[in-house]
Amino acid sequence: MTSTTPRKKLTTSAMIASFADPGQRTTSAPFGHALNRLAEQRPEIVGLSADLAKYTDMHVFRDAHPDRFFQMGMAEQSLLGTAAGLAEVGLVPFASTYSVFATRRAYDFLCLDIAEPNLNVNVVGALPGLTTGYGPSHQATEDLAILRGCPNLTIVDPCDSVDIEQAVPALADAPGPTYLRLLRGAVPTVLDEYDYRFELGKAAELRTGRDVVLVSTGLMTMRALQAAARLEADHVDVAVLHVPTIKPLDTEAILAAARTDRLLVTCENHTVIGGLAESVAATLAFNGVGTRVVPIALPDEFLAAGALPTLHDRYGLSTDAVVARVKAELGDGDAGRRRPAAPPAVMPADPAPATA
Repeated sequence: MTSTTPRKKLTTSAMIASFADPGQRTTSAPFGHALNRLAEQRPEIVGLSADLAKYTDMHVFRDAHPDRFFQMGMAEQSLLGTAAGLAEVGLVPFASTYSVFATRRAYDFLCLDIAEPNLNVNVVGALPGLTTGYGPSHQATEDLAILRGCPNLTIVDPCDSVDIEQAVPALADAPGPTYLRLLRGAVPTVLDEYDYRFELGKAAELRTGRDVVLVSTGLMTMRALQAAARLEADHVDVAVLHVPTIKPLDTEAILAAARTDRLLVTCENHTVIGGLAESVAATLAFNGVGTRVVPIALPDEFLAAGALPTLHDRYGLSTDAVVARVKAELGDGDAGRRRPAAPPAVMPADPAPATA
């Protein structure tokens, strides 16, 4: 017998899935609304997209300012080349696409058309790191490693909606090119509880702590704060240093955090190769500080596809995983006391200045 009951259409949300926890406060499309507000004040602001306005929250700007929006189609090289031309004539473009396309596919245009002439072009890359379940073709797990070596480029990895809303005008004011790791859609709202203000190039201590310091960036700052609160219940005192600007790095804040006997753990939504962990380690080594760095990051491999909560658990980015890693490093049963660190590495007698 054939059933006539209508079937519910099956859909997938892996591309636009949110990493927000159930019931968590969120803000819808903070980038799009922040750009729209800025454009109302500054007529030189323009927006571009590579056929992905809806999925980079650029559609908010597009709908409000259709005469200042340029749809470039699936042509990321043309997207960045056109943005460079707009900047040459005095406009301030924000060019949005997925991070994988801005970095892997169009790097030469970003480097030579935008960064080499030091133009005020703001590249907005959605789905950074492990923020989609669609697998290696869309997971930009190595974008920081690719872009940190590009001269003149400022790189920002925001934690939440507060970070994004405050970063947008700061990026427009920056004289040269910028790259923003965009969190899109329903973005958690976290930092408003910490008297936080985004300042380009500066880290912010959100929590103090005697036992552990979590140096975090991007969405992992949210996880670091959650982990710190849970560890507090086990009498482990955890500080959180949020690093929203990856380049230029706030080396003074990192050195201050490292010059204690606390366990130092870096947390990032990026491969362990070439991101925050290596930036912090290089800063310490160049300045003769022998503190051990424990990295919480994605492995150096192509990641699986699947649901985000499952993937974050599997690859160590969940709050549970952060708590477990810190406890393991401190040693079983030693709440509030850290395990002795590895001996300091031998440092050069006259270390070079930090340039990470």
